[in-house]
Order: sequence, then C-alpha cells, then structure tokens
Amino acid sequence: MTSRPLPDPRPRLVVVGSGMAATRLVEELVARGAPDRMAITVLGDEPVAPYNRILLSAVLEGTHRPEALTLRHPRWYADHGVDLRLGARVLGIDRERRDVMLVDGTLVEYDRLVLATGSIPSLPPIRGLVRVDGSLHEAVHAFRSLADCERLLRALPGSRRAVVVGGGLLGLQVARALGTRGLATEVVEGADHLLHQQLSAPAARILARDLKRLGVAVYTGARAVRLVEGAGGPALRLDNGFTLDTDLVVLTAGGRPSTALARGAGLAVRRGIVVDDRLASVTDPAVHALGDCAEHGGRTTGFVPPAWEQASVLAGLLCGDTPTYDGARVVARLRATDLDVAVLGDAAAELAAGGEVVEVANPVAGSHRRLVVRDGRIVAATLVGDLSRVGLITQHFDRRTVLGPHEPGALLLPERAPGVGKAPALPDDAEVCACAGVTAGRIRACSSLEQVRDTTRATTGCGGCASTVRQLLSSRPALVTKGS
Repeated sequence: MTSRPLPDPRPRLVVVGSGMAATRLVEELVARGAPDRMAITVLGDEPVAPYNRILLSAVLEGTHRPEALTLRHPRWYADHGVDLRLGARVLGIDRERRDVMLVDGTLVEYDRLVLATGSIPSLPPIRGLVRVDGSLHEAVHAFRSLADCERLLRALPGSRRAVVVGGGLLGLQVARALGTRGLATEVVEGADHLLHQQLSAPAARILARDLKRLGVAVYTGARAVRLVEGAGGPALRLDNGFTLDTDLVVLTAGGRPSTALARGAGLAVRRGIVVDDRLASVTDPAVHALGDCAEHGGRTTGFVPPAWEQASVLAGLLCGDTPTYDGARVVARLRATDLDVAVLGDAAAELAAGGEVVEVANPVAGSHRRLVVRDGRIVAATLVGDLSRVGLITQHFDRRTVLGPHEPGALLLPERAPGVGKAPALPDDAEVCACAGVTAGRIRACSSLEQVRDTTRATTGCGGCASTVRQLLSSRPALVTKGS
C-alpha cells in the first residue's frame, strides 16, 4: 500500500499576476525567508518569464534585446521554493471557497490572495480602428506587452511613417523609439500640451521643441477621430481638420486598471481595486492588491516606484510586520534617448494646498526645473532637460527635509560638477535609483553592474539611473592584492 503525501501545512499565498509589482513582492518575500513559512504560488497570464515593461520602448528602439528585460528566470523561482505558473490565466475568484479557477479548470486554493493584475489597453473612440468582423486594423498596434512590442517590430520593415496616439510618458517613449528607427513620427495629444498631468505648459513647450529637434512632430489640442484609407494607404483624421498619412498607428492612450476579476469576485472597485493602508481590499481583508490595478486614497498611480514601495510594504505585512502604505511617494521618469524628464509628487494638488513655486528655466539650453515647496519642504518637482540634481532633490523630497529660504533655488542652479567622465559628487545617502530607492552608498558597495542589479534592483526599473550607476562603479578604488 502506498501512502499519500501529507498536505502542506503552510498557509497558502497566491499572487495573480507576474508583472513588475508581483515580481518585486516575491523578491521581498524571498529576502524575508517567507517560502519557509508559506506556500507561494504566482500565476502569470503571459507565457514568458516576468519582464520589465518599462524598457519595452528600449527594445523597440533597438538598444536592448528582449531577453535583457527578464526580471527573474523561472529557475530562480524554483530555487527559492516559489511555484511560478506561466500562461496561467485566471477565470474567476471564489472568495467563499477561497480559490481561484484557471481557464483550463484548475483550482488553486489560497489563504491570502494578492491581485497584481496591472493595467490593460482600452481602445480610444476612433472610428475605423476595428473592422466589421471585429478584428483590429492591421496598421493599428497597442503597446502594453512584449507580444505587442514584437508585433510592432515585425511591422517596421517597409514602414516609413507612424502616428502615436497619446502624449504621455509611454507615448513619448514609443515616438522617440520609432524616430530612432528612421520612421517619420507624429504624436497626437488631446490635451493642450504634452505630459499634461505632470508638466506645466512652459516645461512641455521645451519638451515639444526637443522632440521636434529629434524629428518627431507634435499635435496638441487635437484628437484622432477616424482611421481612413487614403490614396497612399491608411490615414488618421484629426478633429482640427488635419489628416495624417501613416503606415502605423500606435495606441498609448486609454490604459486602465485591470479590475474584471475583482469586480467578478464582488470586491469594491472604483477606477481601481479599492484598498486600505494595509493594501487589503476594503471588502475582504484576505485579498490584497498592488501596482497599477490598486486604488489607494482615491488614486491609482501607474508608475513603478509606488508599485515597488507597495510591494515592500505588503511583503512586510504578509510576514507579520506592521508597516502601512501612505501613498505619498509618486516618482516618474521618461525613459527615452536624448529626452530627460523626472517628476516627483503631484504638483497640481500641492499647489492647491498652498505650495509655492521655485522655478529656473533656460529655454535656449532646453531646460526647465521647477519645485513646489510647502512649509519649507519639497512636496513636488518637475525637471526637464537637466537631471544633474535629481538625486539630491529626490532625497529631500523623500525625507521631507526642511530647507532654508535659499536652498530650493540653489538646488535648481546648474551643478558645479567635476569634469566630464568623473563620478557625480553624491554622498552615500543620496538616492540614485528612484524606482528601487537605492542610495549611492549601496551602489558603491557593489563590485559589478550584475551585483547591483541582483542585490539592489537598481537599473531594472525605468533605467534612468544606469549611467550614474556605471559612473559610481567606475569610481570605486581598485583592490590592492598581496604582492602588487
């Protein structure tokens, strides 16, 4: 007689999603030794290993290979006792039975459930995008996944013109990537200026001028209304009367939190899955949400740094600690060659709360630097064209440092930096990687870029810190061995 294996006595944690937020959560759990105390299962909808979505535009641009985007290989999960299931699409959640059902009928039971379902593209109201049979026009491309990126790459040969719908961070990254591929690229943005949720109009004008210099035309205050067949192929008609001939239409506007599973399970959903300060659903404390799909304090973010901060907080909670998430840290970077933009906090909200503006602009040099200061503290910042002080500004922003009356202005003046090629004069406690919250001292303690990536996750988010990380590593003193 054969004996049956005893059931696993560990509590069961199921993570739905294998994106950047979910991967960071698992990394934090592994670092805390959680797999020894709980059975962790990760259900990834896509058939490929977890990867960095922020750097998809770098693959499109040709500066990164697709395999370079992998965050953790499946072997890493297995080596750390985590059950990673790829191509595992969840059909529904039964909160009474505490299980999730996959599309193939498999049931996965849980004691705690984490929803990290991210965001999904939604089609803008442009007639002609979808054919009569329900298929997408062959010239139209979404840009949310590696599969989307690979499909767009396959369409580049023979294409000469492209229109990007959406002038947000993703849209500008895609437009710049297509421009470097040699396509005549145009951006259509319905708001009156680019990055309207992050930048002021003067800063956006500098950014638009930089794009024009790089060969990307910009149409603001205009909306695409219809895709038509012109004499030379597809053409996108705008509501201002312009018609843009094009070979490719890339949709980067209209993304929204993926909440269908949560709605189907009866969880509270507004724009995102509503969570409290413990990142638990306000409907069911056994269900958590983080990343793009979560709504905390009436806000969804869509950026990597807050998602990674949520992952760290939630990992601590799942391991018995008592941290809470306050939703205060909003940091965004534009990751595109020859375009430098950094955004900290919510400038509009802070101005409405009585913040004051400290601003230095040099349109001739293509730079615009703006701080919002309240009670002596930097509560928001936007930097365009010159990010030499972004590390120090982020440090003060995070620590809520009380500054003297002249210090905010001094932070915006050009850096009195060492000569080109020398490492930035950053103190060890200055933040270098905004996505992962990594300081210069932690970078200097590493011996290689591979060690930096593996132990701190710096450079694996938006990639904006890569050059500073390399400079800090190259400035480390060489080790002196015996006999030398």
